[in-house]
Amino acid sequence: MVGSLREEVLYYARRRYGVEPEYLWARFPGYAALRHSDNRKWFGLVMDVPWERLGLDGDGRDRVPGERVDILNVKVADEGLRYLLVQRDGFLPGYHISRGGWISILLDGTVDFGEICDLLEQSFDATASARTRKETRPPKEWLVPANPKYYDIVHAFDGTDEIDWKQGRGIRVGDTVYMYAGAPVKAILYCCEVTRTGIPCEPFDNGKLQVRELMRLRLVRRYEVDEFPYQTLRDVYGVSTIRGPRGVPPELSHELSVQLGG
Repeated sequence: MVGSLREEVLYYARRRYGVEPEYLWARFPGYAALRHSDNRKWFGLVMDVPWERLGLDGDGRDRVPGERVDILNVKVADEGLRYLLVQRDGFLPGYHISRGGWISILLDGTVDFGEICDLLEQSFDATASARTRKETRPPKEWLVPANPKYYDIVHAFDGTDEIDWKQGRGIRVGDTVYMYAGAPVKAILYCCEVTRTGIPCEPFDNGKLQVRELMRLRLVRRYEVDEFPYQTLRDVYGVSTIRGPRGVPPELSHELSVQLGG
């Protein structure tokens, strides 16, 4: 299919997880399931469906009736992130499997491939057995957004080198968290190490922000506002959206490491 990221997604799954796509339905030869080898659960499902069934209304493109569009279904366990994603172009409630936190991602280039890989990683983790998560998951780097409307992130580490923060789905002890402050700051401010997760707290939900557990972050380094501003993240490193915890692109990881003296 012209303009589809289908093959790139399947290649990534093969290289990253050692998983081959499984074509399980004779009626739907274009449906490719990505499953864990031990518990056999899906963590991704590539489908080709008629575009009109997705409610796209042509989505501003010159489509013909019956034209098929490739999508990827993944599981997003974080309810707040899932809500934000389906408000954006390229994301839809899960086609045929809308329950259980599943969403559909258009593979026509609307969504950046790096972000697709990040969400596939989250889906893999959310559906994996405890043994698989323990054996396959190395320490990971995350970009985590902080909204100054809800928290004074600029002064978060004044007088302390540890804070408790909303637990991000998939984030574990030993991971590295780069804290990105949203508007009006719009820049990475801190590098932190995750020292504790699953800290109980009083549940909070205002319709946009949900907090059920906390994680503890130890400050490793501060960044000046002009070192990694949003414009640089977008134009140089291809990070156009930071609306929930997401992985760090290799090129950005290298530069952040250089600044740390790594």
